[in-house]
Amino acid sequence: MSTRRPSHDPTSLRPGTIFFVNSIVATEVVIPEHVADFYASANPGVVKYPDPVLRAVAEPVKRISPDVQDLIRRMITILKRANGLGLAAPQVGVSERVILVAPVGEDIHVLINPEVVSESGAILGQEGCLSLPGLYGDVERAAEAEVRALNRKGKPVHLKLSGMPARIALHEIDHLNGILFTDRAVASSLHWHIPEDDEGEEPEI
Repeated sequence: MSTRRPSHDPTSLRPGTIFFVNSIVATEVVIPEHVADFYASANPGVVKYPDPVLRAVAEPVKRISPDVQDLIRRMITILKRANGLGLAAPQVGVSERVILVAPVGEDIHVLINPEVVSESGAILGQEGCLSLPGLYGDVERAAEAEVRALNRKGKPVHLKLSGMPARIALHEIDHLNGILFTDRAVASSLHWHIPEDDEGEEPEI
């Protein structure tokens, strides 16, 4: 996610077919030619839209096996390399219900089979996505959220999140249900921004 708010070029985001993802109206995103090279090379190891795995409903993890532990380690490596705030297993090509929540300055939360217990309040904030590099938009999310899950040791955890951590968790849980931030974004706020060589990139979800 980025807090960057550059001027945007609405013509660079061209809507395609409108369809439904888990009762959410979604509009396909067309990658403009002027961002294609950046889009293809950004965030190595992260699956990019329009890969179908990003629109699939992920399967619950039945057993925290060595393969799941390997997946978690790989996700952490990819997240750190991409300077991200969160990551979901479908974003690395695995359709299982595992997410990472990593707010700036905090430890990484590994959440397996996460469920939203409750939400309250609402905050409009800018989001980006490692699977849609360079695209940003304003999304309204709950100001506070309670999430229950298993940690990487299989122990139940119950998190009470607010502000940015809540936004990250809800964004990543959406990924597990085949929902992208663009499906919830204010359409007029969606814009592309490609960092210049001398400009540092903001962390993204």
